[in-house]
Amino acid sequence: MKKQTISSLRPRSVLFVCSLNAIRSPIAEALMRKLHPEIYVASAGIKKGEHDAFAQSVIQEIGVDFNYHNPRKLEDIHDGFFDIIIALTAPARQAVLQKMQGYSVDIEFWPTPDPTIIKGSREQILDAYRQVRETLQNKITERFLDRSVLNSH
Repeated sequence: MKKQTISSLRPRSVLFVCSLNAIRSPIAEALMRKLHPEIYVASAGIKKGEHDAFAQSVIQEIGVDFNYHNPRKLEDIHDGFFDIIIALTAPARQAVLQKMQGYSVDIEFWPTPDPTIIKGSREQILDAYRQVRETLQNKITERFLDRSVLNSH
């Protein structure tokens, strides 16, 4: 019988980490709250960024409240232990691996593009943010699919 790990079971808690906790990780947190309200979720950055109005816009487009979000650093997380930590940038991955040495936690890396590198009209920039939102939504949907429902049929 194959040994089950936390990552093969449905997690109770997930932490998303990116560089500034302004765009990617808060979008992932908001999506996770919408798609899996039964799972505790938080987000953080390796540095504390500023509130991002474009991120707020693309989350509110899908009917999710984003007003609760205040960017915070990884060191600001005092919620205890997480079953899974998902790093969304290479620097975040490195910081998480370093900080979590010796802890029993699953760490995943989902490289996610930075929408702020897109220049152009407001609509072009929003499209870049929407693409990040859709990419993260697809990854969350696939990763946290309730396989027990599939196996019961």
